[in-house]
Amino acid sequence: MKLSPAVITLFVATTEAFTVAPTGHGTSKINMIINGETETASEKVASVFSKLPEENAVVDKLVKTNFPGAISNKDLATRVVELLGEKGFKPSNSLLATSLCADELARELEDEFVEIYGNNFNLGGLSGFPFAGNTGFGAMAAHIPDDGFCLVIHGPHVGITKEGQIGKVERSGIALVDNCCGSAIAASNYLKGITDGGATITPKIQQFTDFQQGAVQELILPFGKRLGRAENRMRELPYALYDSQEALVTDIVNTGKGGIKKGLAILGGIQINTSPDTLDY
Repeated sequence: MKLSPAVITLFVATTEAFTVAPTGHGTSKINMIINGETETASEKVASVFSKLPEENAVVDKLVKTNFPGAISNKDLATRVVELLGEKGFKPSNSLLATSLCADELARELEDEFVEIYGNNFNLGGLSGFPFAGNTGFGAMAAHIPDDGFCLVIHGPHVGITKEGQIGKVERSGIALVDNCCGSAIAASNYLKGITDGGATITPKIQQFTDFQQGAVQELILPFGKRLGRAENRMRELPYALYDSQEALVTDIVNTGKGGIKKGLAILGGIQINTSPDTLDY
C-alpha cells in the first residue's frame, strides 16, 4: 500500500510536546531525519516484501502522477524501520497501533507492519477515523511494553484501477470493479446532496446501527466547498478525510499523552490501493 503524503512525528513522553507536521498534496515529509538501521526489523522488512509482486512500472507511474509523493509500502516500511531504529524502536519493545479503514484492503499495510513489529492494537473504523477515541488510546497506552515505544499508523485509503480510475479498485475474486473507499464515497455523496440542495430531510440523522458512517458524514461537512471545487472529487476526497482525521488524532494523543511510556511515533498519510497483482502505495 501507499501512504501519500507520509508524515512521521516522534513524541518522546518525558521531554517533548506533541505536534503534527503540516502536510501538502505534492510532498512526502518526515520531520525527523535519522540515519540508522535496526538489523532484526530490517531483516523482517526484507522477508515481508519478498513475497509481493515486482513493481509494475505502468501502475507506478499512474499512481505517482495522480498522487505526487507516493511511495510503495516497501519503501515506506524500510524508511520507518531505519528512522525509528536509531531512536530505540525494536520489535521486542514496541507496540503497533493503527487507525485504518475497516475495508480488508486496508489490512495489507497493517499486516505488513504486524509482521515487522508484532501485535496490533486497532484504534480505527470506517474510512480510517479513530473511533476508539480517548478510551481506546488510553487502553492501548497501557499495553505498551515497559520502558518501550508505540508506533501509531493512521489515515484514509483510496483505490485506483489499472485504467487510472480513482475511487475504484479491482478486488481478488470479484469481477465487479468496486468502490474504494466505499464509506468515504458514500459520505461524499451525502455531502454533495447537501451542497447541491438535493438532500432529503429525515429525522434519522444518527442511527446506532450505522453510527460510524453517520459520524464520517458529519466529519467531512466542513469540506463541502473544497470537494465541490476540486478538479477531481475522488482524488481530493482522501486528502480532505486525512485533514479531518489528523485533527482528531492530534486531539486524542494530546489528551492521552500522559500514558505514553518511553516514546510514541505517529505515521499518517493516505493509503493507495491497486489491483491484487500490483503493489500498494
